[in-house]
Amino acid sequence: MMVADMNRLEQAARVSMSGFQDAEPPPARSSHLSLRLGAIAVLAAVALAAAWQLF
Repeated sequence: MMVADMNRLEQAARVSMSGFQDAEPPPARSSHLSLRLGAIAVLAAVALAAAWQLF
């Protein structure tokens, strides 16, 4: 196998792998979403506890 053939194979492998990398969702968004949901749940629990104490 010649060097030019190896370079073409390497380039084809990079192109095919780039499609797989783009298909994965970025993990940062999901962590921000879970933090927001957690914050909303904590605020709701505090509001319910305050309302329970008032009534």
